[in-house]
Amino acid sequence: MIAPTANVRKAFAPMPSMGDEEFSRWVDLLERRTGVVVPPGRKTFLVTGVRTRMRETGYDSFERYFNEVLNGARGAIEWSTLVDRLTVHETRFFRHQPSLQMIASEWLPDFLKEHPDNLAMHAWSVGCSTGEEAYSLAMVLDSSLRQLGASRAYFGVTATDISNAALAIGRGGLYPRERLVEIPDDMQKTYCELVGTDSFAINEALKKRVGFALFNIMDVARAPLKKLDLIYCQNVLIYFARDRRKQLLTALADLLKPGGMLVLGAGEVIGFTHPSLTRIGNRQTLAFRRSG
Repeated sequence: MIAPTANVRKAFAPMPSMGDEEFSRWVDLLERRTGVVVPPGRKTFLVTGVRTRMRETGYDSFERYFNEVLNGARGAIEWSTLVDRLTVHETRFFRHQPSLQMIASEWLPDFLKEHPDNLAMHAWSVGCSTGEEAYSLAMVLDSSLRQLGASRAYFGVTATDISNAALAIGRGGLYPRERLVEIPDDMQKTYCELVGTDSFAINEALKKRVGFALFNIMDVARAPLKKLDLIYCQNVLIYFARDRRKQLLTALADLLKPGGMLVLGAGEVIGFTHPSLTRIGNRQTLAFRRSG
């Protein structure tokens, strides 16, 4: 029998447990830097994520690893990798059909009537993860503009996330072939191209309409964005504390042009009001329109 090497023994050595005080330190750091709140009930999730990265980097102490992510430029690189492990990237194409349908059949026709001379439209996909949401939004806008006879109108989608790894996938626009069934048949034919036997790609014409950028929504009040026509922010705010959600919503509302719309996940916030926003849509959607 061959004895395991030192590296193998280290990789499978028992990892330390995380006490309540240590857990609080990590929770505080994550909230201060990203706004994401990890309640006590999700301690296992955080511990598992941190431990996994510690194994990969050779750390066997939570304290030593904590100090490492605070260690200047080197720590900033490691922190970026860790955040990618700790933030949720669950997404899919056309994840919430009612919201996308509302954009296509209700908001966009009214917007074009009120802005007949506006041939440029700017949308923002917040927390875009690996790009499925942003490309879904771009497909809906492009298809709807053509159907409404406004094919000359130009639109662009800015897609942002705090994960560089997720953004790299979005920029590539290449996805497993089994994900193709999430996209309506007519849009598959228009916007997707098969690549080999296992993948498909978003076609270049649509990819040019979507720009991906690293951005932390915590900095939204200082966002280097011009006024927007549409903000699509679904299943992002649920990870923030209630007071922080209201602050972020107010900042998002201030970025909208008159007539612009903010789309949230249904049930994501309760009781939010803003003097310049009017609730629109139905029970299946949660959206607000900015008044003139």
